[in-house]
Amino acid sequence: MKKKLISGVIAVIVCFAASSGFTAGTKGKQLDGKALFQKHCAVCHPNGGNIISKNKPISVKAMKANGVVGVKGIVAKMRNPGPLMNKFDEKTISNQEAKAIADYIVKTFK
Repeated sequence: MKKKLISGVIAVIVCFAASSGFTAGTKGKQLDGKALFQKHCAVCHPNGGNIISKNKPISVKAMKANGVVGVKGIVAKMRNPGPLMNKFDEKTISNQEAKAIADYIVKTFK
């Protein structure tokens, strides 16, 4: 039990370290959802999986089963995640970037 808890804490720290940082304004710029996903999400969600909660991949079907529906639902989950996921506020990921990431997820991980 302790090993799983420690592993979970370490995974969260690694994900936070890999995805933290301030993002400059993006108003008027074409955003690359895939690149943003790789930068902020892929460490914990490689290929649409979930290294922390294996039973909660980020496929559209799986997220819908967990109450996360569509682009708005994905952005809301990014802003107010569960206990093991980093919170991505507007200072870290702008609304435009969050939407680009969510669009990429919806189109890629069906």
